[in-house]
Amino acid sequence: MTHLLTRRSALASSLVGAAATLPQTSWAQQAANDDAALADAVDAYVRQCLQAWPDNPGLSVAVVKDGRPVLTRGYGKKAMDRLAPVDERTLFAVASNTKAVTCAALAILVDEGKVKWDEPVRTYLPGFALSKPELNDLVTVRDLVSHRIGFGLGAGDLLFWPNSDRTRAEIMAVVDKVPIEDQFRARYHYCNLMFIVAGEVVAAASGMPWESFVQTRILNRLGMADTLPVMVNADPAKCALPHGRVGPPLRYQGPMTRIGDSVQEVWNWTSAGAAGGFMTNAVDWAKWMALQLANGALPDGTRLFSEAQGREMWRPNIIVSSSAGPTPDLPGRAIAATYAAGWQVMDYRGERMITHGGGSPGGISGTVLLPGRNVGFSYFTNAEESFLLRALRSGIADVIMGPTRPGPAFDWIADSKRLETEGNARSIAAAAEIDAKQAAGAPPSLPGAAYAGTWRDPWYGDVTIQARDTQLWLAFTRSPALQGPLEPYDGETFRTRFPDKREEDVFVTFELEDGRPVRATMKAVSPDADFSYDFHDLRLTRV
Repeated sequence: MTHLLTRRSALASSLVGAAATLPQTSWAQQAANDDAALADAVDAYVRQCLQAWPDNPGLSVAVVKDGRPVLTRGYGKKAMDRLAPVDERTLFAVASNTKAVTCAALAILVDEGKVKWDEPVRTYLPGFALSKPELNDLVTVRDLVSHRIGFGLGAGDLLFWPNSDRTRAEIMAVVDKVPIEDQFRARYHYCNLMFIVAGEVVAAASGMPWESFVQTRILNRLGMADTLPVMVNADPAKCALPHGRVGPPLRYQGPMTRIGDSVQEVWNWTSAGAAGGFMTNAVDWAKWMALQLANGALPDGTRLFSEAQGREMWRPNIIVSSSAGPTPDLPGRAIAATYAAGWQVMDYRGERMITHGGGSPGGISGTVLLPGRNVGFSYFTNAEESFLLRALRSGIADVIMGPTRPGPAFDWIADSKRLETEGNARSIAAAAEIDAKQAAGAPPSLPGAAYAGTWRDPWYGDVTIQARDTQLWLAFTRSPALQGPLEPYDGETFRTRFPDKREEDVFVTFELEDGRPVRATMKAVSPDADFSYDFHDLRLTRV
């Protein structure tokens, strides 16, 4: 594997015999010079990205090299309509970057002999059950954190996305009702729900709630004093506030706007903390990346988890995707991307890359580790500009690789802007087609009041439809934001127009028997809807 070729390493390779006589202060000064040069190069590239995405309000970046932070910096503002700047201690919701921390908690318990990766989950949670009972005794702890049990993409996420009033215990009580659509261990399907179960394994094996274990056994030992395992108590004044595009015509289109006065307003995952609850900043996350690159070793020489467990968390468990590999048009394309335990492991320009992203309403983020170079970096934003993150991830990696980077140079900013423009055009065309179909749609076969009532799904619970004067009103009873008018679309299909424009509208299609609606299915109106709006997994029957 190619290593970062700095002036320091070049000097070391040419002066093997003389190294012992070179003053130590010279080595230290050279390291500092190299660190400063790397920080300047990354900073310059980040500023180029922000020029290309001027609507992105705020950004935080951290770079760690050889166990020390070389850059922790904030850019822009905490909120687009306020003056407070983002700095290195501004808190961001980092969502699924939390998953690696949950896996580290499990690794600590494995070291202590309290958990085994390949032990059935029922060893620790005897009541654990799935909608396919034949799997109940087969699913292991490793399966929980590998996205390979067979759930569909985002299955069960409506239990906690958007903000729900459910407790963790209530979520666990309906795990056995969430449908499993694929074969066990056959394919990769991203599943937040099983990480909630993994957090309960931590709780059962340690005797304390997941957030307490993470706080006392990980955050406190690392000195991550600002980081919060869940965001419920986060001070909005210390946080980057969420931003997004809420239309028209669709979510993720239209002008950038602040979509909340606090992170918790749109993103309170206390019940799903083990899957994505963390709030952190560049200073604290640099400590986390340094720990990962050191395979669990702390600066004082003690260990958070063993080197063997560090390797285990990076060992691939399921293939995410594969390709023929890099091309001149896409030099960073992976031959294989895999999922390990809370991390995606892939090749990038011939080197191993350990990475994970996180997406919350109003913010997206990412962590990248390049173990062969002992370098890691992270980027947190307070807006939903996904193509900006694409440019940051690959572009910063290329900056770090520098002149030793294999393959041709590539303009990740220009290529990401091209893909963004093409995607926007497709979305606008899709929105026009949706509206046109409604305008030409057939009327429903029954009066509106005939569809009113309580509709129940085995895992979500109740959705109500009320007749209000001349319109129908739909409400997801456990998701306060998902309520609004239900209007005819085409025949037995209706659509919502939720007043809360931060949320995704839904199609509802009714099935009639003997001239009466008895069953209904749903799907998101927008083709761009986040997969966590898993309306399509609902199977509603009239109560």
